Amino acid sequence: MAESLPYDWRPSASLEVIKKRADLLQQVRAFFHARGVMEVETPIMSAAGNTDPQINSFVTHYDGPAAPLDGQMFLHTSPEFAMKRLLAAGSGAIYQLCKVFRDGEAGHRHNPEFSMLEWYRPGYDHHALMTEVEDLFIELLPTQTNKAIRISYQQAFIEHASFDPLLSDMDVLRDCASQHGLTDIVGLDKQDRDGWLDLLMDQVIMPKLNGMVFIYDYPASQASLARIKPEDPRVAERFECFIDGIELANGFHELTDASEQQQRFLTENKKREATGQSTVPIDNKLIDALKQGMPTCAGVALGVDRLLMLSVGASSIAEVLAFPIDRA
Repeated sequence: MAESLPYDWRPSASLEVIKKRADLLQQVRAFFHARGVMEVETPIMSAAGNTDPQINSFVTHYDGPAAPLDGQMFLHTSPEFAMKRLLAAGSGAIYQLCKVFRDGEAGHRHNPEFSMLEWYRPGYDHHALMTEVEDLFIELLPTQTNKAIRISYQQAFIEHASFDPLLSDMDVLRDCASQHGLTDIVGLDKQDRDGWLDLLMDQVIMPKLNGMVFIYDYPASQASLARIKPEDPRVAERFECFIDGIELANGFHELTDASEQQQRFLTENKKREATGQSTVPIDNKLIDALKQGMPTCAGVALGVDRLLMLSVGASSIAEVLAFPIDRA
């Protein structure tokens, strides 16, 4: 009998899928090269973190030259802040393929270390960027995608959940959840409006989305890095893209006002404190870059691993990663 090993050293993805990943990355780079978008690299580790209460950063320690006073550093959850500093420095249109890190996220579609494609287009608004995202997906997934459907967040809830998310009170949200069997949700405060809306989006709206669908103009409270829509301050100029109910991309018509961005970071830290989470140092280098002046632009982050899952028909992210967290 062969000796049993205490761990599995082998990759969880097949060699065929590992090659498919390489081909996909090559296609992505060719797409942006053809459109004159420059590839960049920015630091993975930073003295500032992500203040979003829904995202937890990995914390590490650095003792060398130029270290923060407490030595605390964060692994980035997105390359966004550093890329915006490049935009303020005059980089023009840029993209990045990189690893990002989010603590506590593991499951069929999540791994705490994952691959992200992020890009920024000066002069674009979120609608123009949706068109480019659609073009990319049609090129990368030609047999699985066609012309996208675009629908506002408000209209998506009216059509698929039978209530207006911008007008309805908490009783309506909880009643809708109950009607769909979503009761006794652990860890969700009864008055957390955005939490209940997120739950309903995930459990009621997303399963009804067929094909490629863009949902845009999210509630302002759910878009800390996006511009508020001038004609309707209840919503922000944010979009998400879904293919067959799977979220693949999250984009914004980017906020460029330094004082407003700083206030939003401070507000998020107050929310973290109120829920018992640790506060996070805000990125003052980004604030200074916005003060200097960042061009009007739109940006989007896209999950490469989920894109590869769709491409090869995988049901779990482990099928497209060489070594997910349990084999890292």
